[in-house]
Amino acid sequence: MKNILLLTDFSENSWNAIKYAINYFEYEACYFYLLHVNKFDNFMLNDAPYIATEETIEAVYTKPAKVGLRKILKQITEQFSPNKKHKFYTVSEYGFFIESIRKQVADKRIDYLVMGTKGASGLKKIIIGSNTSDVITKVKCTTLVVPESAEFIKLEEIAFPTDFSLTYNLQVLQPILDILETSKSALKILHICKNKDALDNDQNRNKDLLDDYFSHLPHSFHFLTNKKVEDAIQCFVESRDINMICMVAKNLNYFQQILFHSKVEEISYHTEIPFLVLHEKN
Repeated sequence: MKNILLLTDFSENSWNAIKYAINYFEYEACYFYLLHVNKFDNFMLNDAPYIATEETIEAVYTKPAKVGLRKILKQITEQFSPNKKHKFYTVSEYGFFIESIRKQVADKRIDYLVMGTKGASGLKKIIIGSNTSDVITKVKCTTLVVPESAEFIKLEEIAFPTDFSLTYNLQVLQPILDILETSKSALKILHICKNKDALDNDQNRNKDLLDDYFSHLPHSFHFLTNKKVEDAIQCFVESRDINMICMVAKNLNYFQQILFHSKVEEISYHTEIPFLVLHEKN
């Protein structure tokens, strides 16, 4: 059984992520844990910390959260056919957001964490929201980030941007193997460089390691030259049938450029394509 943690703040984009996850894991035996966290920073009164009693927390925060979680369970039963492989549980927490998620990841031995993201809006020209940013950088768990406009379709091609500097154990790529084996999709290993420089010896060696690691599955290498990684990703996504982008969090060079920049006017992949962020386990 896989243990899947579904984060919800009862918004439309978190519901979209839940729907995506149920479809994504349709054929796998899973325990789904729906988690809502009432953050400590919600406990404020006139800009000052408010020390609430247990009774107040129960009445004002815990009970409404439980009602909201039950509503989601009802939505799931109404919109999805019964699946004997799936079991759902609800969890309501209050406390520090990241610590609460880490606790659930550890206690329930979570394999995948799934969350939605609304992305940029108005003057806030950012690719992903601060909550999503905190989770994918501070929680060491494979995380599937589902943008607000993403709809589940059969995975055909998965992009894996890399600079061929393997600062991580190849075992961190196991979730990609799992996807390729279950979905019969093809992996597109994408290298982007700012200049038309040839790969150095270390990069060539690491390219061969990746080639060997994925040797039993459909995969290919692609090389683009562009001064901006995010623009190259956008071009690649537009030119192919890319349904998911996978990244290793430890590969900060690509990771930060793809997710943490402000040129939202020129790219759309952040609103349509799910990201799978891979972490090395402790």
